[in-house]
Amino acid sequence: MIYTVTFNPSLDYIVSVKDFQMGMTNRTSEELMLPGGKGINVSIVLHALGFQNVALGFTAGFVGEEIKRRIGEFGVEPDFIDIPEGTSRINLKLKSSDGTEINGMGPEIPKEKVEELMAKLEALNQGDVLVLAGSIPASMSNEIYKEIIERMDKKEVVVVVDATSELLLKVLPYRPFLIKPNHHELSEIFGKPLSDKREIACYAKILQDMGAKNVLVSMGARGAVLAAENGTVYEAEAPKGRLVNSVGSGDSMVAGFLAGYLGKQDTDVEKKFPSGSPKEAFRLGLAAGSASAFSENLATKEEIEEVLKQVVIHRLEL
Repeated sequence: MIYTVTFNPSLDYIVSVKDFQMGMTNRTSEELMLPGGKGINVSIVLHALGFQNVALGFTAGFVGEEIKRRIGEFGVEPDFIDIPEGTSRINLKLKSSDGTEINGMGPEIPKEKVEELMAKLEALNQGDVLVLAGSIPASMSNEIYKEIIERMDKKEVVVVVDATSELLLKVLPYRPFLIKPNHHELSEIFGKPLSDKREIACYAKILQDMGAKNVLVSMGARGAVLAAENGTVYEAEAPKGRLVNSVGSGDSMVAGFLAGYLGKQDTDVEKKFPSGSPKEAFRLGLAAGSASAFSENLATKEEIEEVLKQVVIHRLEL
């Protein structure tokens, strides 16, 4: 089974406002409300591609109940831990003002609730897939990803990590199956601007040397680079299309990569997973990420399949 973890999920209130003006009363021309959070996005796209999965994390208050309800509407099984105080966050995303966002804080997560999550994760078995994605609430230790992956390492669970800077670097010694920084995050990690694909590939391979098995670097409109576990480096140009909404495109890439690696849904994940093709996983990952960027919402299977026709993968010689 595939499990995703979202520590600080949200309701994303996405609005369009014509001629937005600061300090004035503005009225929306379009509105959309979706369950948000990187792990949740991965879950939704995985389900769209035919992969059953369970969404884990924390929710609180009436917003938390609505998050779970909406996740269920997408066909994903929500298994969130309820926090007795506070409320899950609502994020305002203003599409008409250069991608301006106002993100809420979310509830404080008590230590006993963190242990409750750990107990759920202890039930995972060899061959299960665990996706750790996104930021953590301020009340949680920045060691949390490391603590989780350390426990999963002993159980031989396949772990994917999509996080930034310190959260990501701390897990590398435990050899996660996949990490997915974007090129801005890669630049932040190494303290220098990176834009050339060969240069990005070289630094992706450094992250491999530090422990990651597969390093997938998204580059927005310039495509992506994959340093694969088999030693091959792949690159691809981004498919052509109109950017509608970049929220969730990176998460969709993670979901597509996993779906491509797993191949046809198989109940025996442990046997199926090692036979996957990194090239095909990369191809489907890029298609899924781009399809979501071209869509008002996270991409459907049909939208991903249409974009997939454009994706051509090349080996990158260093």
